[in-house]
Amino acid sequence: MAVASIFSIAYLLIPAYLLSAIAALIFRYPSTKSSILFALPMLISIIVPPRPSRFALSLISPMLDYFDFEIIHMDEKNIRSQMDNGKNFLFAAQPHGVLSFVGMCAACSEPADTERVPTAAASVVLKTPLLKNLMGIFNLVDASAGNIKRILKKGGSVLIYIGGIAELFKSCRTEERLYLAKRKGFIKLALREGVDVVPLYLFGNTSVLSVLKHGPLAALSRNLQASLTLFWGKFYLPIPRDEKLLYVIGKPIGLPHIPDPTQEDIDKWHGVYCNEVRKIFETYKEKVPMYKHKKLFID
Repeated sequence: MAVASIFSIAYLLIPAYLLSAIAALIFRYPSTKSSILFALPMLISIIVPPRPSRFALSLISPMLDYFDFEIIHMDEKNIRSQMDNGKNFLFAAQPHGVLSFVGMCAACSEPADTERVPTAAASVVLKTPLLKNLMGIFNLVDASAGNIKRILKKGGSVLIYIGGIAELFKSCRTEERLYLAKRKGFIKLALREGVDVVPLYLFGNTSVLSVLKHGPLAALSRNLQASLTLFWGKFYLPIPRDEKLLYVIGKPIGLPHIPDPTQEDIDKWHGVYCNEVRKIFETYKEKVPMYKHKKLFID
């Protein structure tokens, strides 16, 4: 429980610390020396870039037992074989949840794959002192469209969260809502670059933490594309509930290479993707107690 709570508690405390550290430096309170000492972790973090770390992942591996984590590969041999032969993929994950504990557990479970396939994150996460170093152990890259395109053009693979922060506010313990119906840019990019898409479903991301969906903090989170709203889990504290998490890696959907796709092409393959996501959900939801009676809505 303590290891799993590190990340959720940090998401609440780091912004508060940064604001107080900046204020201490500005007003030199209670003294210049004391304010500098207080702000030192922030100042060091500013100049230290985020780095992936297998050692750090090994330290937080007790999360796997806490969440009874399980991973299912639907087409592992084929995907690994193609990647070994130079094929790159766009791994498309959903849902986002408040924090992707399923993604974190997957990184702990298969650290070599985490190094091989970076995860795209909002630029604010990669620029926020302390937070960037904490989350950087998961091998994060900037989620901007330009950066994703550059990675794919160089022959690399990357994991993206399709619904992003907008999907965070659809988190619910009684139903599953994906922010996917209008998210078609990733399909257009994959068609243009000749990169196949592999759907990933992260069962449990939307149930281990509940989120405040309205108010100024929620609006700020949407604007900054970061989880800055209030959330809670076990005992109504920022402790994720110890419920089963399941990570399902689907099959490549078979995208062709269309350098200049029409809207009809994009809509067609987006529909194929959505159908595959729905198929994964219905096939595996029985393996997760919280999901047995959940219905999937694609908004």
